[in-house]
Amino acid sequence: MGLLEEEPRRLHSGQSRCPYCGLLQDRVVTLEQDWVLLEPDMFPLAHTVPAEHRWIELSDGRVAVYGVGPPDPYQRCRIEHRLACSAQPLPDLWPWLTTLRGENARRAERQAAPEVPELPEQWPDVG
Repeated sequence: MGLLEEEPRRLHSGQSRCPYCGLLQDRVVTLEQDWVLLEPDMFPLAHTVPAEHRWIELSDGRVAVYGVGPPDPYQRCRIEHRLACSAQPLPDLWPWLTTLRGENARRAERQAAPEVPELPEQWPDVG
């Protein structure tokens, strides 16, 4: 193979509108040459985002999920727009937390329910 006379072609990112909420979302190329829609201008600390939802920007403009070990405490990442979209349901990020939230909702309902009336000490004679 010979030398490249020009730089390799880069897949350019862009923006599109979310079909659910109408807000802009960044369309970014992944390592696998797919596209992911990320929340624009949002760069949280990576350790605050669940591992399977951390999109790390690479030097060539592509992004990759960073789920290996705890990240550097100062590492920034990107998140998918669907996590921030107010018109879409929040996915089940941690199944155990979803279960706990459901149980807490049931406990709160039980506590808010009126108490069962106490029974009299003696029942009247039937007879």
